[in-house]
Amino acid sequence: MARIWRLGVSRPVDMASGMSQLAARLLQKSGTPTAFRSLSAAAEKKPEKTSYGNLKDEDRIFTNLYGRHDYRLKGAMQRGDWHKTKEIILKGQDWILKEMSTSGLRGRGGAGFPSGMKWGFMKKPFDGRGKEHDLTIKFSSPKYLVVNADEGEPGTCKDREIMRHDPHKLIEGCLIAGVAMGARAAYIYIRGEFYNEAVILQEAIHEAYKAGFLGKDCLGTGYNFDIFVHRGMGAYICGEETRNDRQVFQFEALIESIEGKQGKPRLKPPFPADIGLFGCPTTVTNVETVAVAPTICRRGGEWFAGFGRERNRGTKLFCISGQVNHPCTVEEEMSVPLKELIERHCGGVIGGWDNLLAIIPGGSSVPLMPKHVCDDVLMDFDALVAAQSGLGTAAVIVMNKQVGWRCKQLWK
Repeated sequence: MARIWRLGVSRPVDMASGMSQLAARLLQKSGTPTAFRSLSAAAEKKPEKTSYGNLKDEDRIFTNLYGRHDYRLKGAMQRGDWHKTKEIILKGQDWILKEMSTSGLRGRGGAGFPSGMKWGFMKKPFDGRGKEHDLTIKFSSPKYLVVNADEGEPGTCKDREIMRHDPHKLIEGCLIAGVAMGARAAYIYIRGEFYNEAVILQEAIHEAYKAGFLGKDCLGTGYNFDIFVHRGMGAYICGEETRNDRQVFQFEALIESIEGKQGKPRLKPPFPADIGLFGCPTTVTNVETVAVAPTICRRGGEWFAGFGRERNRGTKLFCISGQVNHPCTVEEEMSVPLKELIERHCGGVIGGWDNLLAIIPGGSSVPLMPKHVCDDVLMDFDALVAAQSGLGTAAVIVMNKQVGWRCKQLWK
């Protein structure tokens, strides 16, 4: 996440927490007014959970996160990828958008914007240019999906695990997201240093084309969709959403880079959903956000919404590093207590929990939290904003008392 500097302020304002607050306000506004809620619907509402975490294996979306199985098409299909994808596509754009909205999925790249709402911004009326699609999805002009696989935030290592161990989840997700947006193609903007990941991803894309899953008439549905891999050159700004006091530059540097220009933010709107890549409507989203879409469509938005607290639904990949006994990337339920996350999956803090000094919960751009906050805080968007930090990319960086003095020097 990019840091934002304001005049007269001596420290950076956190982008992730700011965008999370904006997303939370939009969620409140988009909810059904209380006056229009029926008493029967209120009575049928399931009671809210009070404990979170300890995700069961059968509920995990990323079943090859640690690379113990074959990442190629055959192995992916044995694990359930590409299952009923044709039926999902034929259900159409509106059905997919409805499931994504029902799921409560919020962007996994840091800002936490509601995905169903964001993808719906691409649904525009036909204006006579281009061609009407065979699946009655109407194009005003070519539309593009851009997947941000730059992952330049220090401490973040989740998207690379998806690309090198579960690439077909991302590819299938691109196709389904493309249908939801009415997109003609997807561009996966991958970090230049991820050489092995780019090779594996390109191999998986080739397999999908060869099997008839991509290209013309995908899976026999009449839908045409292409995926391209674009390798970046290591610029941090190309993977970040920048902002100042007056306006937001939504991944404009990334779009500029794909177009062959210098990776610098554009100076003003229009936003990508209106005029983005190559001057066409574009949505930029995160690898993890796209990769979970097929499972949500197969198992239902209600299933995904059964995890986590209200407005913080689903499962999430957490990258835990620093002064823990066993650093790892793990999929867990949203709203899991931070202390439980570290002790259950990482063997605890080196020297014990009482030896903890502070934790950065979402990558190095979000404010760190002292131990007394970490004792009880939940790992979701709203809880961390309330704790004056942010979920960000869920890159948890743990610092014990033995390394505390180094951090003080870094943040002076």
